[in-house]
Amino acid sequence: MPIKLPSTLPAYDVLSHEGVMVMDEDAAARQDIRPLRIGLLNLMPKKIQTENQFARLIGATPLQIEFSLIRMSEHQAKNTAAAHMEEFYRPFTEVEATGEKFDGLIITGAPIEHLDFDKVTYWQELGRIFDWTQTHVHSTFGVCWGGMAMINHFHGVRKHILDHKAFGCFRHMNLAPETPLLRGFSDDLVMPVSRWTEMRRDEIEAVPGLKVLLHSDEVGPALVEDQGHRALYVFNHFEYDSNTLKQEYDRDVAEGTPINVPVNYYPDDDPSKPPQNRWRSHAHLLYGNWISEIYETTPFDLSRIGLDRTDLRG
Repeated sequence: MPIKLPSTLPAYDVLSHEGVMVMDEDAAARQDIRPLRIGLLNLMPKKIQTENQFARLIGATPLQIEFSLIRMSEHQAKNTAAAHMEEFYRPFTEVEATGEKFDGLIITGAPIEHLDFDKVTYWQELGRIFDWTQTHVHSTFGVCWGGMAMINHFHGVRKHILDHKAFGCFRHMNLAPETPLLRGFSDDLVMPVSRWTEMRRDEIEAVPGLKVLLHSDEVGPALVEDQGHRALYVFNHFEYDSNTLKQEYDRDVAEGTPINVPVNYYPDDDPSKPPQNRWRSHAHLLYGNWISEIYETTPFDLSRIGLDRTDLRG
C-alpha cells in the first residue's frame, strides 16, 4: 500500500521515480480503510531533503500512510521557500487547536546541538509538544537532536559536548535482537553519524524504564526504547541518503571549516571515490518495524489514542 502525499509536494515525484508507491488525496479516498496518520515535526533547515528521506522510509511498508508535515509555530524556516512552507506545513499551534491525534510522530534533529537546551529559542514550545505527544500520539520517534531533547525533557539525561565531531559510518551492536523493533537486524551493523554531542550509555541505563537497543563502542548508544512514554530515541541517521555525509563534508571543506574525512564512508577513505551506502536495508527494517508495531497496537478509533498510557505492547 502507498503513502498518501499531496501531488504537488516534491517528495511525490521523487518517490514515484524511485518506485515507491504514492497516491494523492482523491485516490486515497477511494480505499475503504483507515490509513495510519504519521506526522513529521521537521526541525531541519533543508526541509525538502528531510521530507524525502523520511517519506521514503515510512512509504516502503505495505500499509497506507497519511503523512502530515508540522513546523514550530514561531520559528521561521530560512532555507526553504516560504511558499513551500505555507502550502505543505501547519504550525503546531494549529494542530494542537484541532485536537487531532496521530498514530506516529517523527521529531527530527536540528543543527543547534552546541546550545544548551534551554537556550534554544523554541524550547518552551517543543517541551509542550513533547507533553502533547503523551495524549495525542500513539508512538513518537525522536531523531538525533530531537531524540536527545526528548530524553532530556522526560528523564533529565544530559548531552555531552565532544572534543571532535563524530562523523562517518560506525559499527553498532544489536543489544536486543528479541525486540520486534529490531526484527531482521544483523548482530552488528553500520549507521551514519554526524554530531558534536553524545549521550552516555551508563546515564541512560541508570534511568528505570529506558533500554538501549543499539550501541557503538566508538560513538555510544544509538537507539533507546522508552516504553513508559511510548517513544524511541535514535541519535544517529538511518534516514540519510547515500550522499548526505558527502554534502556535509564538501560544505565544510568549501567553507574552510576543520573537518575529518567521514570514517568508513568512502572506499579506502578516499573522498574522490563515490561513497557507499551500507545502512539502507537496516534503515528500512527499523522504520518498517516501527510502523508495523504501531499498526498492531494503535486503536482503530483515533479518538482513543493517548487514553491508555502503556507501552506499545500494553
